[in-house]
Amino acid sequence: MQPNLYHVLGAKQFSRAELDDLFEASKRMEEVVRAGGNRSHEGRIMTTLFFEASTRTRLSFESAMSRLGGSVIGTENAAQFSSAIKGETLEDTIRIVTGYSDVIVIRHTDIGAAKRAAAVAGVPVINAGDGAGEHPTQALLDAYTIQKEMSRIDGVRIAMVGDLAYGRTVHSLSYILANYKDVMIYYISPDNVRIPSSVKRYMEERGVRYEETTDLNAVAGSIDVLYQTRIQKERFPSLEEYEKASGQYIVDEELLSRMQKNAIVMHPLPRAGEITEGVDSDPRAAYFRQAQNGLYIRMALIDKCLKGV
Repeated sequence: MQPNLYHVLGAKQFSRAELDDLFEASKRMEEVVRAGGNRSHEGRIMTTLFFEASTRTRLSFESAMSRLGGSVIGTENAAQFSSAIKGETLEDTIRIVTGYSDVIVIRHTDIGAAKRAAAVAGVPVINAGDGAGEHPTQALLDAYTIQKEMSRIDGVRIAMVGDLAYGRTVHSLSYILANYKDVMIYYISPDNVRIPSSVKRYMEERGVRYEETTDLNAVAGSIDVLYQTRIQKERFPSLEEYEKASGQYIVDEELLSRMQKNAIVMHPLPRAGEITEGVDSDPRAAYFRQAQNGLYIRMALIDKCLKGV
């Protein structure tokens, strides 16, 4: 990493102190939004390079930069509407875009793409998701949501449900939660999309308690957070494997009735039937508030990247 160049590449890079600082900065950004934004980064340019489809992540980054007074250039389908379609390497694309930008936000289909980008970039790079690898800014907003909703993260009991093999949000959130005390994680999934051994090893090294199970009902009444994820059809090697995993876990009003009154339901979105619309009106449904928190976290991250801290 170049001196004074701050990249956001993976969840493991954050310490507890840095998380506390980021969450305080995000609270201040909530005030900035309520005040109508500011001009703190007027004249700065953010480039968004999205080689993979996105709604919340791309638009929240673009909104974040706009609310800080900066401007945005980029493409929402870089795989088709950039020189990548002509055979240009990712590294060459980044070298060129560096000359146009003050910060680059990249989402890519390949694991490790953001690190490759940062290795050649002359400006900060933010990883907005790299294949089935990581999604650090989602994990940060997820942790910020837990902090806001529960008034704590230490001691939280969380069930991560669904596609845990390809679900990069689950991987990154696990790494973030390893910074906190007395956390208990239940990894709940079909057998063919279990949490990767690399994630489990990291949690064991950090002394984080976890349990693998296929039974959501067994733990529903004891958890503080239910973190539901979509079974990601686009990441499976075959339709047969996808169908083995699909539809096994549905959060509905019956499941809610088994949960604690102060528990919350989260989802990185988009959902595809794994949370019924009947859940939306329950105050424990935190997923739309969670998405809104992404704006504040990304404002804080952009601010830090542009300041080089």
